[in-house]
Amino acid sequence: MKIRRILAYQIDLPLHEGVYKWSGGKSVDVFDSTVVAVETDAGITGYGEVCPLGPFYLPAYAAGARAGIQELGPHLLGEDPTQLVKLNRRMDACLQGHAYVKSAIDMACWDILGQVAGLPVCVLMGGRYGEDFGLYRAISQESPEQMAAKVAGYRAEGYRRFQLKVGGDAATDIERIRAVSAVLEKGDRLIADANTGWLMHDAMRVVRGVRDLDVYIEQPCRSYEECLSVRQHTNHPFVLDENVDSIEMLMRGHADRAMDVVNIKISKFGGLTKAKQARDLCASLGIAMTIEDSWGSDIVTAAIAHFAHSTPSELLFTSTDFNSYVTVGFADGAPKRSNGRMAASTSPGLGIKPRLEKLGAPKVIVG
Repeated sequence: MKIRRILAYQIDLPLHEGVYKWSGGKSVDVFDSTVVAVETDAGITGYGEVCPLGPFYLPAYAAGARAGIQELGPHLLGEDPTQLVKLNRRMDACLQGHAYVKSAIDMACWDILGQVAGLPVCVLMGGRYGEDFGLYRAISQESPEQMAAKVAGYRAEGYRRFQLKVGGDAATDIERIRAVSAVLEKGDRLIADANTGWLMHDAMRVVRGVRDLDVYIEQPCRSYEECLSVRQHTNHPFVLDENVDSIEMLMRGHADRAMDVVNIKISKFGGLTKAKQARDLCASLGIAMTIEDSWGSDIVTAAIAHFAHSTPSELLFTSTDFNSYVTVGFADGAPKRSNGRMAASTSPGLGIKPRLEKLGAPKVIVG
């Protein structure tokens, strides 16, 4: 089997809540997502998706994904999409860095492999653990009272994990964490995610100001060294995200005891193949994980579901369902949340079929 053609589509994803806000005054109201189709000479097509969280979050941006696919795509024609490690080595040899560009292509090739094998991607990634898995809800940065009200509302929908977007004024962030903590119940988990937004002195103020609360602290500062220093000054369980984008950083964090939980985003690592390598290493080391991606809709959510469902349950800290945040759905078979939980499809591959009329004409055609 060989890759015959690669197509990239663009689709806008407006948000149900209107706008999504996080540290440093960053916000997005419409996400720009890229859907990739990898066609083979055997008549099988696989689909992937990549959706950066704007150009100011990680070194990634939406138009860059499509430009990168235009650059990388010709080097992949004639390659076997089912030989995933070999294909990833080819991508790395032909395009240095730009992990997010490779993510949707790799995801589509996992979809092809599943269809060829007649198995769901989660089975190919190691096996399905349990009937379903728990989700978190990200709470956009607003006033303490508004954030507490949203947490209470989402808790009524079945969510038990809440990721507060903090990383602003330290005193206000302390109020945000306290206000939300007050509406939680036994068994709930609260994560204060600064998305690199605090300077060290503000991070120290916040962890001291909420030292009596049961809260996880996620990625307080921009650099790994700053986060490690905060980690060494608090007893709160600690999550690293933005700084951990490779096996090398994962090993460094483990050696330094820099985190209790690590956030593995599919596109941050360059696709499911490399994210699985990181996941399996974490499983061997006993590190709990949040399994997700930067953003997306139906295809990204399907990939997250397979990735999370094939992660040992005791090590799956939480996961997410991005297609419930946006107003646009474009694929049949996409997983849907139920009472704050989700399950991967039992159909071969990712188990989704895009409605091409929703995607329109492709923006990139290679082959």
